[in-house]
Amino acid sequence: MSTMWVYPGQGAQKVNMLHDLPEHPLVRHYLERASVALQRDVLTLDQPEALASTEAVQLCLYLAGYISSAILLDAAVQPDYVAGLSIGAWTAAAVAGVYSFEDGLKLVSLRGQLMQKAYPFGYGMTAIMNTDKSQVITWVTEVYQKVGKVYIANLNAANQIVISGSEQAMAQVVEIAKNQGAIAKKLNVSVPSHCELLDEQAQQLVQAMENIALHPAKFKYLSGTSARLVHATEQIKQDLIFNMCRTIDWESTVQVAWERGVRLQIEGLPGSVLTGLARKVFKEGSVLSFQTTRRDSLIVAMRQQAIIAD
Repeated sequence: MSTMWVYPGQGAQKVNMLHDLPEHPLVRHYLERASVALQRDVLTLDQPEALASTEAVQLCLYLAGYISSAILLDAAVQPDYVAGLSIGAWTAAAVAGVYSFEDGLKLVSLRGQLMQKAYPFGYGMTAIMNTDKSQVITWVTEVYQKVGKVYIANLNAANQIVISGSEQAMAQVVEIAKNQGAIAKKLNVSVPSHCELLDEQAQQLVQAMENIALHPAKFKYLSGTSARLVHATEQIKQDLIFNMCRTIDWESTVQVAWERGVRLQIEGLPGSVLTGLARKVFKEGSVLSFQTTRRDSLIVAMRQQAIIAD
């Protein structure tokens, strides 16, 4: 039996998420290192005005996920697998040691800047629920043929599909969906992630990563895009660079983890969105989040799973 740590994407952010990190020496340690690396006080990033910025949101998610994992690693527990949804994949790779904490931080900053500059307004993402993938694909195709700029972005669960694109095009899909009995929820994401609208921005990340020192992953890296285990460092690099412009298949990622024997999933800070999605797949075992579970309980669960695995 195996364990997996997972990291959420945009939409999981909340005000004061860095200020609310748990009391632990590593919290100040990494926040200070981050401030030095970025040459600004990172504790300003989790305030309401700052969180209107895609860059600030992605930096906060990276920091919260990485630091919560560092706290668990400090307790001498570690996962067998790591995976992340969208920006969460960059956290997963950093936790696995594919690149340094600081290098990951700078790349995440650039990623957020590129996405924000390309689409400062008029675009976003919407979750369509209470229906299935085939229906959403039909609705998206219908609207795309008329006005373009709307795409399938995330396959989060069998009945939760996220679309991405212009506000105008998404509104047309939402109208069709609601008329068919589906539920739509606008996500707290201001850019059209996981579609071809970000192809150019992904290409700009290729050059940025050319001089970054990369290392073999210490933990098995599951791609949230392809739902496959990725071994080679170069392949992990490509997975990270292009996940902003490719559809996320999180439902299959969780299913693959289950089929590979994962029976304990822990979601790093912030939030518990991925925890809720995993419960639909994990019919046995445990699905926990750092946000809603006592730290000592997480550590005990990890140690118990290690005993079972032996």
